[in-house]
Amino acid sequence: MSDYPPEPFTRRRKLTRASDIEIKPVTWMWEDNGAGRIPAGSQVVAAGREGTGKSSFGIWMSAGVTTGTLPGSLLGTPYDVIYVAVEDSWEHTIAGRLKAAGADLDRVWRLDVEVSEDEISTINLPYDFDLLEESITEYGVKLVVLDPLISTIGSSVDTHKERSVRTVLDPLARMADRTGCVMLGIAHFGKAAGTDASSLITGSGAFKNVPRAIFGFAVDPEDGSRVMTQTKNSLGRTDLPSLAYSIESTKVQTTAGGYAEVGKFVFGGEAPRSVEQILASSSSDGDRTQDKLDAVDFLKDALDGAWSKTTDIQEEAKQVHSISERTLNRARKGLAVVAKKFPTGKDGKGEWWLSLPEQSANLPAPEPEGKGATESDSEGKGATPDAVTSEDCQGANQDRVMELWHPGTLAPDPEPIDDSPELVADVVPIKRTRTVKPKCGWCEKAFTPVRQAAYCSKNCRQNANRASKKKTGE
Repeated sequence: MSDYPPEPFTRRRKLTRASDIEIKPVTWMWEDNGAGRIPAGSQVVAAGREGTGKSSFGIWMSAGVTTGTLPGSLLGTPYDVIYVAVEDSWEHTIAGRLKAAGADLDRVWRLDVEVSEDEISTINLPYDFDLLEESITEYGVKLVVLDPLISTIGSSVDTHKERSVRTVLDPLARMADRTGCVMLGIAHFGKAAGTDASSLITGSGAFKNVPRAIFGFAVDPEDGSRVMTQTKNSLGRTDLPSLAYSIESTKVQTTAGGYAEVGKFVFGGEAPRSVEQILASSSSDGDRTQDKLDAVDFLKDALDGAWSKTTDIQEEAKQVHSISERTLNRARKGLAVVAKKFPTGKDGKGEWWLSLPEQSANLPAPEPEGKGATESDSEGKGATPDAVTSEDCQGANQDRVMELWHPGTLAPDPEPIDDSPELVADVVPIKRTRTVKPKCGWCEKAFTPVRQAAYCSKNCRQNANRASKKKTGE
């Protein structure tokens, strides 16, 4: 034996001809009606919102592997499973679910790490890779469930950066390939809306890019049914049907002699709708609800303290706030807005006006168009036609515009048009000009071809409402 320490390994190249690589067929650990869903020796993710049953799917897989009943390459031969549960209790949840699913409990291993003589912790990846692979190899494990996957990743890894997450997932995928063991990670959806289940997984894009198979889980709000859709199948068919499943309540006997009630994952054939369709439906319902709330806020502001002409409300809602007529009508119905006809049109023609129900009884009727101060009224106030100047007309028009202007609409012109039916003596007609750019009544930013009035006002209004609700603690 040499007394000298071994020389440090030096990185060096390794080239292999493609002709020297043995081409092998894909071995499917789980097949469904002859179609491969999970390839052996791969990394897989099961993702969904809370309470959809994705952890129960991991239990179902564990039961099939430990009893040799899972359709696929393991059928007929039972193998061991390692289950790493971080969020659920083994005594009250995991062990009972495994028993209800029919798993061979002698073949299911709970993996923890002793960090000191008095402390036991969950595995920490990538630091505990060697411990995990050693356990897989020693007991011939064919399935490792990490529930949830993100909780087994060490705090030094930034789970929102792909490059950082790949320092864990890439070696985990290589370990799966070396050992022939499937690494099933349970993942949660984030709060963002969307229809692509893979893109909704919390964290960086690596959680959807590295795995060879991804399953999405959802509960259909229309009838409460549960659906599983395979949203990624890198080595097999991408058009596999979605599967319906249920979580059945099952009683299992406890060690103390009593019974515990747990959930059991049961497939129920093909599902009529996919997870994507359910998410799209839920997202659409949420958008419609938010649009109605925005329309309600608009009506409350626009109708506060006065009757408002229906046509004006409809035009402002559509042009300034991008509120459709259908959404506006839904909001009107929800608020029980009062609609009343007044003879305010030309020659006393009737026009429809709106008001809030709690204010309509005390509001004065709107005056007909064109009704205003007469010549005698002006004389009574000490004004004569000869004394009226162009500045007076301009000021009167400006006051009228400011009176009619509401926040959320375009700012009034600094120099409005003098639209009097007759020119007063010695008054020079004022030409309509714009000395300032129109701007949003909420954020006070000038409109541009990119920043359109309707887009800005709607979004600024929503932001202002949200900020107000947040401030008041709603």
